[in-house]
Amino acid sequence: MMNEDEFLRYDKMVEAALRGVVKRAVEEVMEHGLLGDHHFYITFITEYPGVKIPDYLRERYPGEMTIVLQYQFSDLAIKNECLEVTLSFNNVPENLVIPLSAISIFADPSVNFALQFQPLEEEMSEEEALLNELEDDDGPDDDGGGRSKSGDDKTGEVISLDNFRKK
Repeated sequence: MMNEDEFLRYDKMVEAALRGVVKRAVEEVMEHGLLGDHHFYITFITEYPGVKIPDYLRERYPGEMTIVLQYQFSDLAIKNECLEVTLSFNNVPENLVIPLSAISIFADPSVNFALQFQPLEEEMSEEEALLNELEDDDGPDDDGGGRSKSGDDKTGEVISLDNFRKK
């Protein structure tokens, strides 16, 4: 039987709904590309269960990392509640897998829109179990080429979240 503290967890409901906004925004970009000045800053917890990034990026960005989806990206997808994208780092395409629940900040500066999330510890442990099961069913790795659908040769960028923090 569910105890009173677990019943009607509005905080979890709101969190799930707001993560749905992130998912829908990414799906819109998958379908139509990035139109106008739209671009995304996505900050995520690098040590979160299910995050798959190259070891050198995890070492360089312990804790959190921010990626920018603007010019140079490919293979953008949402699979199993994870954002997948190929970005170029020093002209080397790298595939990143980021569970939506690992995202701590999502922003589209072109329209002054941002969401900030607080991951809950109990969600992390449930997610870890699910993602460990899914890891056994990985598909083939795609090269991706590291270019946007528009073919722009502009480089992508990784930024430090410190640029946006109040001092």
